[in-house]
Amino acid sequence: MPRFASSLPAGVTICLGTALVVGATCGFAASPSVSHSAARSIAHAAPLARADVRRAEQRLADLGYWVGRVDGVLDEPSRQALVAFQKIAGRKATGRLASADLAALDRAVPPLPRELGAAHVEVDLARQVLFLVDAQGKVGNILPISTGTGKHFSSQGYSGMADTPCGHLEVFSKLAGWKKSPLGEMYNPLYVVGGIAIHGSLDVPPRPASHGCIRVPMFAARSLPRMVPLKTPVLVYGCKQDDLVPLPPVSVAVQIPAAPAEPRAVPVATAIPPG
Repeated sequence: MPRFASSLPAGVTICLGTALVVGATCGFAASPSVSHSAARSIAHAAPLARADVRRAEQRLADLGYWVGRVDGVLDEPSRQALVAFQKIAGRKATGRLASADLAALDRAVPPLPRELGAAHVEVDLARQVLFLVDAQGKVGNILPISTGTGKHFSSQGYSGMADTPCGHLEVFSKLAGWKKSPLGEMYNPLYVVGGIAIHGSLDVPPRPASHGCIRVPMFAARSLPRMVPLKTPVLVYGCKQDDLVPLPPVSVAVQIPAAPAEPRAVPVATAIPPG
């Protein structure tokens, strides 16, 4: 056996496959144990049971969020509903269901609309959510959105501020399917002012990221054109200078129907500038 070990200082041991260990013996006792905080983190990250997911989906649906099937599977509609809830509840918008989210859902109450009156759409820029409000003031079909960044942009020969304007707007025109504009593609756009539209997008991050349009998840964009008729008021708020007057009466009666299976094409009566 080599004799170099005898020259080591007292209290120092050489363990196989490691560096020098001071004040310890070789073996498992020398390895640090998992801390209590790390154990709690591991337990917190453990996947929830399907029954828990189903309970969360049902609770989200009861609160007015746009959930798909309540089946215990966190599919795209359920995940986006969770993101919307996390935004409204002031939680981190991860789209991942944790036990803390279940507890928050149990304590939550349905969101209230900014205004009452005729059926309308509300867009909350501060919380980055959109929802429909019926004539009785009930909020439903709550979605996460991504709106204008508020920053200057320059792209494809266009430049300006990527702002989503606040105010009392309305759906003045629609297009069916994909619409290609110089600043990107829009699915089933509902135009509310100029070239700014509520539209489906393959990219709806949990933060403002558009040039000014209101991006919604694709599953919702397939149904919104038939749920939201032409002339539907759209109330956009949450700007830095948010001074809105009450929702004015509309010239036509607007009722927001339940979600249909597929959207239908609507002819465009007004030329649409690039969005």
